[in-house]
Amino acid sequence: MRKTVKNNLKAISKDNSGQGAAEYILLFGGVIVIALAGLLIYRSYFSNNASGLNATQDISSIRNNVTSIY
Repeated sequence: MRKTVKNNLKAISKDNSGQGAAEYILLFGGVIVIALAGLLIYRSYFSNNASGLNATQDISSIRNNVTSIY
C-alpha cells in the first residue's frame, strides 16, 4: 500500500500537462492588469475635462504644426 501511494505521488509530481496553458493565462492576466492600470492613471488625459489635458486638441495641434512645415 505504501509503495503504491509513493508511486502515485511520483507520477503526479511529474505530470506537466496543464502547465503551459496555466502560464499563458497568468501572462495574459498580467498584461490585462497592466493595461487597466495604465488606463486608470491616464484617464484624465483621454477624457475631456477642464484639467487642461485634452487628447483631441493635442492631436489637432500636432497636425497643424506638421502641415505648416510642409
